[in-house]
Amino acid sequence: MDIKGQFWNDDDSEGDNESEEFLYGVQGSCAADLYRHPQLDADIEAVKEIYSENSVSIREYGTIDDVDIDLHINISFLDEEVSTAWKVLRTEPIVLRLRFSLSQYLDGPEPSIEVFQPSNKEGFGLGLQLKKILCMFTSQQWKHLSNDFLKTQQEKRHSWFKASGTIKKFRAGLSIFSPIPKSPSFPIIQDSMLKGKLGVPELRVGRLMNRSISCTMKNPKVEVFGYPPSPQAGLLCPQHVGLPPPARTSPLVSGHCKNIPTLEYGFLVQIMKYAEQRIPTLNEYCVVCDEQHVFQNGSMLKPAVCTRELCVFSFYTLGVMSGAAEEVATGAEVVDLLVAMCRAALESPRKSIIFEPYPSVVDPTDPKTLAFNPKKKNYERLQKALDSVMSIREMTQGSYLEIKKQMDKLDPLAHPLLQWIISSNRSHIVKLPLSRQLKFMHTSHQFLLLSSPPAKEARFRTAKKLYGSTFAFHGSHIENWHSILRNGLVNASYTKLQLHGAAYGKGIYLSPISSISFGYSGMGKGQHRMPSKDELVQRYNRMNTIPQTRSIQSRFLQSRNLNCIALCEVITSKDLQKHGNIWVCPVSDHVCTRFFFVYEDGQVGDANINTQDPKIQKEIMRVIGTQVYTN
Repeated sequence: MDIKGQFWNDDDSEGDNESEEFLYGVQGSCAADLYRHPQLDADIEAVKEIYSENSVSIREYGTIDDVDIDLHINISFLDEEVSTAWKVLRTEPIVLRLRFSLSQYLDGPEPSIEVFQPSNKEGFGLGLQLKKILCMFTSQQWKHLSNDFLKTQQEKRHSWFKASGTIKKFRAGLSIFSPIPKSPSFPIIQDSMLKGKLGVPELRVGRLMNRSISCTMKNPKVEVFGYPPSPQAGLLCPQHVGLPPPARTSPLVSGHCKNIPTLEYGFLVQIMKYAEQRIPTLNEYCVVCDEQHVFQNGSMLKPAVCTRELCVFSFYTLGVMSGAAEEVATGAEVVDLLVAMCRAALESPRKSIIFEPYPSVVDPTDPKTLAFNPKKKNYERLQKALDSVMSIREMTQGSYLEIKKQMDKLDPLAHPLLQWIISSNRSHIVKLPLSRQLKFMHTSHQFLLLSSPPAKEARFRTAKKLYGSTFAFHGSHIENWHSILRNGLVNASYTKLQLHGAAYGKGIYLSPISSISFGYSGMGKGQHRMPSKDELVQRYNRMNTIPQTRSIQSRFLQSRNLNCIALCEVITSKDLQKHGNIWVCPVSDHVCTRFFFVYEDGQVGDANINTQDPKIQKEIMRVIGTQVYTN
């Protein structure tokens, strides 16, 4: 079988002597006589047939019986905010590099696996998680894989399409559909779905929900999954054979992201399909044990470790914690905010209810035990360690290693606690530069806040197309935000989390009027009376007439007396209940946080802001148009 080689060029190549390696199909090399197993040839052809010529590249070595297969996974289906939070480049494929025995292929040793993005040299923590998943998958598959076994599977498939085969019985009797070969004898309806090559915009909208269809497939009519028939799975009836498959349900709903794809198209296609199934849902599974998270309000935006003790121990070895130094350097204002939220929750009289999750921190003096354990909560010891966390302003003045040493002298648990505060945040927070701030909010502490995981964001955008959306404020005391950033904005009505009455029913409370949300943001810590609008206006006027003793544009928070509110986008469906300026949304999927504003020393913003004012809406849309997420 003649397979045209593709030039392979990688600065990270392990081969230093170019004369000792040659590209697949290149003639004249001294290694050209090395035996290539025909099943490897067939599997490579299958990848090119189902995906594209550019989806696989091959490197052989001239003196050893090894071959590197690079499989290119297109991740352009990820939304911009997701790829930014996950620190991946959605414009560049993720490369799976598998090293096989050239002559033995599936009969040889289990392949080694590397996962990388060529331009993403640092901070590719997602690659560690995906590599771990694929290694586990390969180890399980390798127990029964062999070249003869795979050949048998493929021969069964091909026999279905012979003149004497059972394709007619298949069409008539089964509730699943089988692949249609590229043959004139099987006419295929050509429509927009068949344009599914790299980067086709028509397919991008539904990709987070339609994870059964390859984001890189050039022939999406071909089904390469081996799922059992199930109405929940969205599988097609026989009469749909040869037609583009409709949108499937999310793996979060259908549970398909861990299903094993069919082997009928070879092991290379199988592992590519499995990787494509897993990538959109990485945030839904523990980065260590790969078990699904059980969070109060579903998964969050960023991948995280679960609270199992063994996973917490292993988490330190994955390299994710090492990103703490980078976070302090590049996102110091955000770290400052996270520490402030943690402190407010820990100092609250309601800490036993709202300080969730409680830290899981390994004891640096005894790596086999947890210094902070959710099963044995010690708020007093936690407070002592938090008091020893140096101010972020001080931490940015010198070498991070020197700062760490100083913290270790004060309390050996201070730095591990800081690492936990950073790494346990599952929302995407970015400090907004002055040019992108909402000036009518009258604070320099403005943040982009995205906490919805891909599946929720996809559901939100689907609802938005049907019903439209608008913006409204959500006020909650800063002591509550430690939990909100890690568990999501939840419906607290009639639960132990409820701080005040739910006069208008169960749901997430919002308001288009700033004064109402500012009132809610000041509640907590025993303050159960909402200030009136007149009181807020007086406070706002007083704070803006008193000479400021510090620059209003201070980079870091300099007070522990903080108020904060969020600006959310809410779906304007019939579910949204409007009681004057009090709005109640009972559907949590219909509310997504967008911006977060912090005020110091009891300061509040303008109490007269109305998000339904056309001028206010225009300003919000202007700022949104420059942000890292798109509608």
